Amino acid sequence: MSPADPNNPNEAARLTQELLDQGFTRRQVAGMLGRDASLVSQFFTKGKGAAFVDALRQLVRAVRGGERDTEALAGIAEANTERRTTRTGQKARVRGKDTVGRPGESMAGRAGRQAIRSGAAHLAPVVHETGQAGGRLAFTVRMKADQYVYSAGSEQDSGGIRRGFVPRADGTEERTYGSASTGGFDAAEWSQRVADHHGDVTEAMKAWLVETGRAVEDADIRYLEVRGWVPG
Repeated sequence: MSPADPNNPNEAARLTQELLDQGFTRRQVAGMLGRDASLVSQFFTKGKGAAFVDALRQLVRAVRGGERDTEALAGIAEANTERRTTRTGQKARVRGKDTVGRPGESMAGRAGRQAIRSGAAHLAPVVHETGQAGGRLAFTVRMKADQYVYSAGSEQDSGGIRRGFVPRADGTEERTYGSASTGGFDAAEWSQRVADHHGDVTEAMKAWLVETGRAVEDADIRYLEVRGWVPG
């Protein structure tokens, strides 16, 4: 591939530069995309990166909205990265592809501290589109351990899910609600919940945790992940 024109960068380079201007490093951008930093450099030097344009657009959108958590941004990128093809020309199966509508398809999104403060609005499409497709949802929530009502691993909190909780060094715990193996939650019902909270996914989740007796009323969600799929 011929060298890129520095005066006329491609879309991947332009979007990456916007992330760099926001204070992220090339290594951090590469980490969000799940690739090596040398590939990101080639967006600028060799004109590569077409397969990552959609992911980069969503990253820029999330950062403009206030998201700074690189873990959450990596989840957003994963859900919007174009799948590679196999040697037979078929699309490689990648968890988190941002499409849902037919059996076997899925989509996902994550929100860190900054995005959660503004309602994690970028997660609403995952809920609504999965609901429209008649799909199911699962969630991962991170809060301070003492804000959960039940102890970690309790059947009353996240029954039937083997990896129901993950303790962290900062005193928070991640707990998973719903999974493909347990059937997950009705996405159409959750779509209405989010709509009732005017698109604020954070508040919809907090309300559910409190209503079902899983969290204290002043619970403060630190991280939220939504996974949607249409059962095969």
